[in-house]
Amino acid sequence: MDWWKRLTAIIVGDASKFNLTIRLCIAAAFVVGQVLLIWLTVFFFRWFRKKITALVKKHVPSLTIKKLRILETTQILDSCYLVIRILKYLLVFIQLFLTIPLIFSLFALTQNLAATLFGYILTPLKQILLDFINYIPNLISIILFLVISKYIIRSLRFFSTRIERGKLVVPGFYPDWAQPTFNILRFIIYAFTVAIIYPYLPGSDSRVFQAVSVFVGVIFSFGSSSAINNLVAGIVLTYMRPFKLGDRIQIQNVTGFVVERSPVIIRLRTHKNEYVTFPNSMVLTSSIINYHTFTEEQSLIIYAEITFGYSTPWETIHRLLIDAALKTTHILHEPAPFVLQTALDDFYAHYQINAYIREVNLIPAIYSELFANIQRCFREAELDMTAAHFRINLPPGAQKFPAPPG
Repeated sequence: MDWWKRLTAIIVGDASKFNLTIRLCIAAAFVVGQVLLIWLTVFFFRWFRKKITALVKKHVPSLTIKKLRILETTQILDSCYLVIRILKYLLVFIQLFLTIPLIFSLFALTQNLAATLFGYILTPLKQILLDFINYIPNLISIILFLVISKYIIRSLRFFSTRIERGKLVVPGFYPDWAQPTFNILRFIIYAFTVAIIYPYLPGSDSRVFQAVSVFVGVIFSFGSSSAINNLVAGIVLTYMRPFKLGDRIQIQNVTGFVVERSPVIIRLRTHKNEYVTFPNSMVLTSSIINYHTFTEEQSLIIYAEITFGYSTPWETIHRLLIDAALKTTHILHEPAPFVLQTALDDFYAHYQINAYIREVNLIPAIYSELFANIQRCFREAELDMTAAHFRINLPPGAQKFPAPPG
């Protein structure tokens, strides 16, 4: 064990037992070993890079989420290369940083410098370890709160899923309320959990942490007033139940199908495949017409209005309009179409044909066919649908009416 005592004496810097030549040889051995270790590190990372390249090209062609391509293969490889390069440089730096103090500790003149360099590493590590040990009780409390919140949310998800699928019936609570209510309760639980664990976070009582919290709160308050209005409006619309996904509705003279319903916006797709987006706050203050609210016993009524002169009996107009409706595809024969007379003008009467349908998705096509059938039926009955227009023609040279006095 004599060699071990000698090596220990050299490392701790006992210059009284060994001469300078031996210490220089040991320092040179450290340098050679460090060069060899760095070479092995570089060789290992070069080999590791080749393995990562082959693995990514074989198993990760591209990063795609729901048909949306996020990253190409080359971009993924570039990211992996960057991480590998950072790890390589970090490991080489640690090796050099540990080797230099060891070499300095071999010589009496640089022993204090070696102790200082070791202190740069050991002191922070020691402080981090002590802080972690002291923080363990708070960490256990945070984990306990997170576990409780997790299982509460899991229980709520279980009941909301059963309500949404109709397996659990709550009087006065509609199945389409289940998922929005679960999202609201989940957000409240998350916020409550954050408020509870906030005092247990490291540095939560520091002025910097408090200043950042106040700054984030101010930014959120001033920058998201419209977003909060839309969120509140979205919650109100959820429990009003004016429509659901897939319904054909009309908002501010825009008619379309509801294709997206988020906490802040409503998106419609018109019959021309145009997508129109409305903020929830605007939808809440607008009148909404829903064409999908009929039941099995009550179908949707479509209607069209024409005008016709008094010389033709109204019974004939009723018969022609009903025949045109019955010849239209997708118009129900039961209940039967009917005609309403809505107004009597000086030269003609207003007739309104009403018919029942169920294919709400085909309303524009049904209207088009109905209008064509109305024209065909009136033409076959030799009735001209052109309304009379009256105009007064003055003879050439006729004097105009004098302007009123004053």
